[in-house]
Amino acid sequence: MSETPVKQHNTTAFYGQAIASFAVALTATAVGIYSLDASGWIRAFLAIAVLYLTTSAFTLAKVIRDRQEADQIVSRVDKARLEKILADHDPFNTVA
Repeated sequence: MSETPVKQHNTTAFYGQAIASFAVALTATAVGIYSLDASGWIRAFLAIAVLYLTTSAFTLAKVIRDRQEADQIVSRVDKARLEKILADHDPFNTVA
């Protein structure tokens, strides 16, 4: 008998909190860079660095998620193969 994995679902409140947290952090950083007592080139460099860091973080999160999903699929395939081998195996069958 195979077990079906329990799939966890995030709540709407969790999504809302994650989006709000991201928005607050990005806004605070943008306000900090804008109010920085430095030349426009330095502020522009910092803004580009923040955008690059943000896109890199999203890419890293996606790569990690994709690898985890691939590992789960391989694990399920291996488990199905093992269950088939065990189901087909008859320990009382004697080979002539």
